Amino acid sequence: MVWRAGRPRCLRGLCQVRELRGKSGRENFISALAGSALLPFALPAAKVLSRFMLTWRQCAETASYDTFPSPALSCLAQPGSACLCRAAGRAVLWHPFPRSGMWLLLILLQAAVLPAQLCEAPGKAAAVQALSAQLLGLVADPTRDPDPSVYLALRLARVHNLRREEQYLAQLQDAFQRRYGRSVQAAGRPHAAPHSHPTQDAAAAEHSMSTEAEWPETGRLALYLLGLRATCPALEPGPLRSLVTRLKYYLEEDWAGSRHHGHPLTSYYQYSLGVLALCVHRKRVREEVIRRLLAAEHHSRFRHSSGSAVDTEAVVALAFTCLEQQRLVGTRLAAELRAATRRVRRRMVEAQGQDGFIGNVYSTPWAMQVFIATSMCQTQPAYGRAMAALLENLDAFTTAATMAQALPVLYGRSYLDIASMRCREEPDTLMPISPEPLPERPGNKTVQLVVECPEPRCSQHRLYDQPVSVPASASLLDVLTAAAVQGPSNFTFDTRDTPLGPFLSRVLGLEAQQQKQSYWQLLTAPSTSLQMGVADYRPRDRETLILRLSKW
Repeated sequence: MVWRAGRPRCLRGLCQVRELRGKSGRENFISALAGSALLPFALPAAKVLSRFMLTWRQCAETASYDTFPSPALSCLAQPGSACLCRAAGRAVLWHPFPRSGMWLLLILLQAAVLPAQLCEAPGKAAAVQALSAQLLGLVADPTRDPDPSVYLALRLARVHNLRREEQYLAQLQDAFQRRYGRSVQAAGRPHAAPHSHPTQDAAAAEHSMSTEAEWPETGRLALYLLGLRATCPALEPGPLRSLVTRLKYYLEEDWAGSRHHGHPLTSYYQYSLGVLALCVHRKRVREEVIRRLLAAEHHSRFRHSSGSAVDTEAVVALAFTCLEQQRLVGTRLAAELRAATRRVRRRMVEAQGQDGFIGNVYSTPWAMQVFIATSMCQTQPAYGRAMAALLENLDAFTTAATMAQALPVLYGRSYLDIASMRCREEPDTLMPISPEPLPERPGNKTVQLVVECPEPRCSQHRLYDQPVSVPASASLLDVLTAAAVQGPSNFTFDTRDTPLGPFLSRVLGLEAQQQKQSYWQLLTAPSTSLQMGVADYRPRDRETLILRLSKW
């Protein structure tokens, strides 16, 4: 069979490729499949092709087969052969050429999976799989509280241990059952059996998932709903409705003030996660809720005292992209969301440092998800540099929460991929790797511990400045514990357990209060923000560490 495709034409709102004899590109594609040995794939492939149609606006932007003036279009093959191009992951054009139908079929099938392959860590499959195995080993620890983001990372991987994933889902169900009641348990049960850190900075400003009952748990419930969408087989929709209703309620309770001058009671990070979770479940979100985020993006309200808001901006961009791709908003609002996402993406490129990180090592995976979701991972050099930086620093991801942040992008996936997940036979070959304890280093070290509080909250700026002697392998948490014993009797501190590890909540009686948007920032002198939490960071001998009560 000889395939000859004609010039793209805009017909009935879609841009189709017309074959010389008058049939549409989709009709000929199905015909080619029917006459080939790949007949069993005909229906799925036809669905793929139907997703790769251009809208009339994109069609109008495309001058011809081999010129693509629109920045939204990118060519995946060399012009003059089979020029496959796409806009936001949806459009495919091909240049006319006298080749066999089978050859074109193979190209189209390859193009359907090409974006994910190009977004993956190049040539590092073994290292990425080893990180997945380490995460699987950590989730086997019954003393660890289950974390929805960990379950998401396991489900978005390309290799699985289905029994362990099922067990971890059961732990999540039990944890959420205790907090939200029977509706959560019902929603977490499949109707058929499955087939056989960031810094303390970011944790406070962007990942603050409070366990206090009076505060809306927007972010945690959002992550749980995302996890339920990733289960296989799919869940019954009925019980999920109560969870969706609760999340919508949280989005209203989580806001104080007007659309333009208000703010979330938790954080923009959690608020955006709520919008993203509803979108992935294909639930419409009130325009007022969306415009609150648009106004915050327009007025640059995501930044906090450490100067970085990469995590928050990334989740906002993912929510905006999802709303547009799922067509849950009108044309005018969709255009505003696209423009806001472009601005966020541009700021991320500008924020990339010489080391390749966007923000820091832990916020970089979030930024990379934006490039994946907007189909820019192949064409944006910043993505390649960020991927290279991640691969060189995989040893920085030592906790379950930080591994869960990195793994989706290492597999070339974003949270938006959850919306298109289909139950199929998955590779059930992943075996857990038990975490190895850190080696003990002989000797001792001395760390200078400083506590600062800004005026006017405190009458003096520096509240504590003392040397602390600890074993050479001690963490910052060990330093604080030793200071309470060795130093002046007035030194006290408290931590709160979170999915990201211990969270420093109170020092010298001064509490970090969510309602006042305050947190204890961890720095090394003079003013470098740490990229690990109190339990993970191991200070050097004679290093000065600063605990500073800051606003986010």
